[in-house]
Amino acid sequence: MSESKDFNWVEGPEPHRARTRAIVRAHPEVKNLIGKNPMTFVWILACVGMQIAMAYFIKDYPWWAIVGVAWVFGAFPTHTLFVCIHESAHNLIFKKNSWNVLAGIIANFPSLFPTAISFKNFHLKHHAFQGVHELDADLPDYWEAKLIDNYFIGKMIWLLLFPFFQGIRTMRCIELAVFDRPVIMNIIAQIAFDAIIVYFWGWSALAYMGLSFLFSVGLHPLGARWIQEHFLVLDKNQETYSYYGNLNGINMNVGYHNEHHDMPSVPWNNLPKLKAAAPEFYDNLKYHTSFVKLFFIFLFSQEIGLYSRIARKERDGVPLTDQSMPDIELVNKA
Repeated sequence: MSESKDFNWVEGPEPHRARTRAIVRAHPEVKNLIGKNPMTFVWILACVGMQIAMAYFIKDYPWWAIVGVAWVFGAFPTHTLFVCIHESAHNLIFKKNSWNVLAGIIANFPSLFPTAISFKNFHLKHHAFQGVHELDADLPDYWEAKLIDNYFIGKMIWLLLFPFFQGIRTMRCIELAVFDRPVIMNIIAQIAFDAIIVYFWGWSALAYMGLSFLFSVGLHPLGARWIQEHFLVLDKNQETYSYYGNLNGINMNVGYHNEHHDMPSVPWNNLPKLKAAAPEFYDNLKYHTSFVKLFFIFLFSQEIGLYSRIARKERDGVPLTDQSMPDIELVNKA
C-alpha cells in the first residue's frame, strides 16, 4: 500500500446498515441480544473510584513518578471509562435516557474535560454518516493530515495530542453543533469535580488524572484503538476492523467494532455473542489481534497516515435527526 495524499474516496453508502439487514434476516435470534446492561454502571463506579484513590495516593509523588504511573496504570481504567461513556452515548446502560446521561457525566469525571455529552452528539452521527467528511468527526481534517504527514514524529505528536485534534474536528461539523441542557450539566459537573480535586489534594492529583486521560486515548498502545477501528492498515477496501485480542477481556469488548457498527443497540457484553451467532458475516473480514503491534506499525510505517481512511459524499437519505439504531428499527418493523 503506497503513501496517500488524500482519503480513499468511494461511492455508495456506508456498509453497516446493509449488513444489519442481512444479519437480522439470516439470524433473527440476534434480536434477543439487543438491550441494556445496568452492570456497566458498576464498572463506572469502580473505575472512577480507582482513579480518585490513585490520585490521592500519588499526589505527593515527584512529577516523573506521576507521569509513569499514569502511563502504566491510569490509562487503563480511564480508557475503560471512555468505553462506558460510549455505552451511555448509545443508551445501553439504563432504560431512561436521562439516567444514561448521568452515567456518562459520572464516567467523565477522571478525564478532566467535559466531553461525554458532546461525544454522544457527534458519535451517533459517526454511525449515521460514516465517512461523510462534513458530518463524521471521526475523520481527520485535511490540515490535520497534511500537518502530521506519514512520519514517525508527526504521528507521535498526533497520538499525544489526540483529544485536542478530535475536539478541533468537531468545528467543521457545523450541522451537528449542539449546546443543550445535558451539555451544560456536563460542563458544570466536570468543573466542580476538577475544583474539588485541586482544593483538597492539589494540582498533582489533577495532573495524574489528566495524564491518564491523554495516555488512555493517545501515545499508548491503547491509543491504537483509533487506528484499529477504521484506518486502512490491512486492506484499502475494508472500512471497519475489529480487534480480537486480550485487552477485550478488561476493556469491555471495545474491539468488537464491526459488530458494534452492525448492531449498535447491542450492549458490550453481548457483542461476542453476535459474532458467534453470525460467523459467516465476520469470519471473512480482516481483523487485528494486538494493539501493541498496531501501535508500532502506525508509528513507523510511512505507508500509513491520517489519509488512510475511506471517505464518501453520499448521505444515503439519512436525516440529521437519526439516532443510529438501525437494528431496533428493523425489530420494530417486524
